[in-house]
Amino acid sequence: MIPSSVMDATKVILCVVGTTASGKSARAVREARKRDGEIISVDSRQVYTMLDIGTEKITTEEMEGIPHHLISIRDPKENYSAGNFVRDASKLIQEIQQRGKLPILAGGTHFYFHSLLYGLPEDVPKNIKLREELESVSNEELMARVRQADPRRGSELDPNNRRRLIRALEIIAVHGKVPTKEELNISARYARADVEWLVLDTPKDELRNRIDTRLKNAIGRGLIEEVKTVRAYVSDKRLNEFGLEYRIIGEFLRGERSEESLFPTLSAKLWQYARHQKAWLRKLST
Repeated sequence: MIPSSVMDATKVILCVVGTTASGKSARAVREARKRDGEIISVDSRQVYTMLDIGTEKITTEEMEGIPHHLISIRDPKENYSAGNFVRDASKLIQEIQQRGKLPILAGGTHFYFHSLLYGLPEDVPKNIKLREELESVSNEELMARVRQADPRRGSELDPNNRRRLIRALEIIAVHGKVPTKEELNISARYARADVEWLVLDTPKDELRNRIDTRLKNAIGRGLIEEVKTVRAYVSDKRLNEFGLEYRIIGEFLRGERSEESLFPTLSAKLWQYARHQKAWLRKLST
């Protein structure tokens, strides 16, 4: 655990972080019961309905009566960006503190943590793939897309300025809208707040076993059927955006790989992902 100095208990934010299969959700519940807290999920996939088994979404029983936020709040066809998360989580933190409780942020989407605590990145890089997709789209349709996602920015743009319309859509793809300067700095106060980090550092061999056990349980509980249901609701392109489990099993459902390849492939990919997460966690200790 990497604690910060605690000066005012009402201003403390507890962040529970760890790799996949490290037990973040259960630990957050224990901390909430012990310290009178409410939990804000920091997971870019658990915000969506229908994605339950593949994201290891906590169940009502496992919540043990502790309020949980930002779980199952979006339809899978809708987008949810880091900008959306920062706005939602910032509001929730204030509300939880006003109730005299401890805001506990728990999850594995480290970009969300960074965006909330240290600010959204001001510079959004060029998205070559998106630009290629928009080449055949008319200016009228580009403007319609901008206005649908961000009416404020849409009202400011020249409908004939194709370059700015595409740039706005690039930023919207990252933030959910084109942030104002004030919104880019919305989370600066949390960088200065008393933030306590609880880092779950699971030993290598134990973590590998946990990943495999959880994967076997997920398949046994109907992961393939869940992916099939989600795939029937969204496009294959959208399915791939939901992460490893949905992408790999989607390949099986399309006949691109055998069922026998699912477990070893997913096990190897999840372990690789966990190693990347460990690298980020090590930075918290330096």
